[in-house]
Amino acid sequence: MHIRFFRQSLLAGIFMISHYLLSSCDSSPSTQEENTTAADQRPNILLIMADDMGYSDIGCYGGEVNTPNLNQLAANGLRFSQFYNTSRCCPTRASLMTGLYPHQAGIGHMMDDRGTNGYRGDLNRQSVTIAEVLRASGYATFMSGKWHVTRQVGQWSGDSSLTSKHNWPMQRGFEKFYGTITGAGSFYDPITLTEGNEPTNPNTEDYYYTDAISSKAIQFIKEHEKEDQPFFGYIAYTAPHWPLHALPEDIARYEGRYDIGWDSLRQERLARMREMGLIKSDWTLTQRDERVPAWEEAEDKAWQSRRMEAYAAQVDRMDQGIGRIVEALEEQGKLKNTLIFFLADNGGCAEELSEGWGKPLFRPDKSRNGEEVVFGNEHRDVMPGPEETYQSYGVPWANASNTPFRLYKHYVHEGGISTPLIVHWPSGIGDRGAWRSEAGHLIDIMASCVDAARADYPETYADENIHPMEGVSLLPAFAGDTLQREAIYFEHEGNRAVRKGKWKLVARGREGDWELYDMQADRSETHNLAVEHPELVEELSGVWQQWAERTQVVPWPV
Repeated sequence: MHIRFFRQSLLAGIFMISHYLLSSCDSSPSTQEENTTAADQRPNILLIMADDMGYSDIGCYGGEVNTPNLNQLAANGLRFSQFYNTSRCCPTRASLMTGLYPHQAGIGHMMDDRGTNGYRGDLNRQSVTIAEVLRASGYATFMSGKWHVTRQVGQWSGDSSLTSKHNWPMQRGFEKFYGTITGAGSFYDPITLTEGNEPTNPNTEDYYYTDAISSKAIQFIKEHEKEDQPFFGYIAYTAPHWPLHALPEDIARYEGRYDIGWDSLRQERLARMREMGLIKSDWTLTQRDERVPAWEEAEDKAWQSRRMEAYAAQVDRMDQGIGRIVEALEEQGKLKNTLIFFLADNGGCAEELSEGWGKPLFRPDKSRNGEEVVFGNEHRDVMPGPEETYQSYGVPWANASNTPFRLYKHYVHEGGISTPLIVHWPSGIGDRGAWRSEAGHLIDIMASCVDAARADYPETYADENIHPMEGVSLLPAFAGDTLQREAIYFEHEGNRAVRKGKWKLVARGREGDWELYDMQADRSETHNLAVEHPELVEELSGVWQQWAERTQVVPWPV
């Protein structure tokens, strides 16, 4: 294992011991006994991920969306202000599950094989998942939700060469699985829905995928009866990824809320984010996307407002499900020693669905009751929400979701890679309701789980040599200590970045010039300092190139 991992584990251990000793000084004997027991027990771990959700959407990160359950987890836990994903669905999932950069796990892009090891579109065998590592350490494991790290979906696409299940969840460390193998689809009739290893279909007329993900997670938690065995659960929602499928009662809660338009919404969020200390008052709000008119000049305002109402409703429903999961943990007496992470896979998604997208696997022709599905944002006389619609919230609202940052999903400017990270662990976190400004990345989740679970990360697994972990444990940051790391790296579709200390070097596309930003003074990336500091540009571009060569990144397009 890495020396830095042992050093951080030691720091975390010192924190845990001192926390329990201090907290027990004025406690009754029974409380002291509870604390000692909790300190000795390995925690249950729940990893909860939202899909295509912007940085400022949820209430505890400045949003107006009703998320009381996430807000409560934040109030009793920690919030990280500078946590990063990889800017796209499946590379993020590969990185999250393995603790590696996505190219090292074989998923440098999407689910297509581009003929080179970093871009196979299938989770490789030189990586291990968190479930594989923790299961080998005695944990029970389950997953509910979106998988999206394999090409093997021939059971639905009809491609007989892609019907292997070797990279499905049950073959990558999970003992129980319910969810979808691919990345997107109807919330009422999701494509690639699977239970265990077998394809399945919605089982009720009122089926809604977000609710099903929550309910299955609760079922798996309640089925776990071994008190001396901790569990690891991965709960991967598809909300609020397009299509804008939301239940009428949830949409109704936001009726008229977004009639103020995207410009005023960005200003509202900016003010709240500054007030809560999430962003600095002197960071500039980025300009409205040049493709988007001022709200006063926008056409089809009723449809535009409804898009954001449906999106908010999707986030709201996910939060309701998370509340039910937390309630189940409380009923089982497991909440106190369960380490919960909540984060998103990329920034807000600016993709405008259109008929020009053709007929990919995720696009249905008809609803379950036989009605024609209206696909695309050209149909502005169709209000999103019901099963027979298939639309997205697009550029203007993604711009608001990522307040105050630049760009979106796909890109590695802050709007594409910044995610909320809420960490809740009553037995392991003493400084509750606090912010942590340490820069972290998805690769750190594996290291944190291994650290908290006192597990062993393998050098070999199933007769394969395994890449060493790239991340660092976040446990020292739980205690308010700094994280010892060199840099964090990014690449997706030619978009490139490296974050080292307060400096970030970033480029848009393969041909884009390097831009340099001081993240302490200007995290919204509005003041490019590349001309003022050419020596830094040269240094950071050099370390990025070394990283790219080491991790199997190749020039885009592959």
